[in-house]
Amino acid sequence: MKKLVLFFIASLFAFGAFSQNVQLHYDMGKDRGYLTSTVEMFRPDKTGNTFFFIDFDYGVGDVEGVSLSYFEIARCFKLGKSPFSWHGEYNGGFGQWKAGAAGGAYTINNAWLTGLDYSWNASDFSRGISLKALYKNIANTMDDKPNSFQLTAVWYLNFAKGKMSFTGFADLWREKTGFGNMIFLSEPQLWYNCCKKFSVGSEIELSNNFGGMDGFKVMPTIAAKYTF
Repeated sequence: MKKLVLFFIASLFAFGAFSQNVQLHYDMGKDRGYLTSTVEMFRPDKTGNTFFFIDFDYGVGDVEGVSLSYFEIARCFKLGKSPFSWHGEYNGGFGQWKAGAAGGAYTINNAWLTGLDYSWNASDFSRGISLKALYKNIANTMDDKPNSFQLTAVWYLNFAKGKMSFTGFADLWREKTGFGNMIFLSEPQLWYNCCKKFSVGSEIELSNNFGGMDGFKVMPTIAAKYTF
């Protein structure tokens, strides 16, 4: 546990200058019970916005240290003065597993996405939503056809005079797995903002046929977040 805490503190210093927030989650899902750290950044500019996040899972099974690493980066370019943008995205990662003396490593298939984004924000930025319709190309997929699609919704809502925040995303995409051809993943988060920089809350992972699991799953966490 000391190594995990030291690694997390080092992550704060390594990414703090570039990230908007750092989160630490304890996963309470069935047969899970491990930590996940997230480094997340969203930065708007005159031509659009850039978003990325990096997830690290720690100590899954008998693994000591990082058991999974996942990275996602996206860029939106405004289309004139309209609420639409062109969206480009990459995601991928890798992991390792260990059970007693047995173990191994695996990769999360590289995926490239592009398409249209529609975004709306309230005038005071207390709430907003982004809807995306994307073409998706998945490398090394089980499917003979790597070309696919993904529908995404991303939202935020600040309420109770800014003391509470409800954020999250929902993805639906086609990818052939051993359990079917459609995958759904959503991670709504509810935060209590103790002050401007520090929050505590929870995330609930809602998924169907995702991450090698058959059917619909609900995976809650308890979490802390520091915003830079």
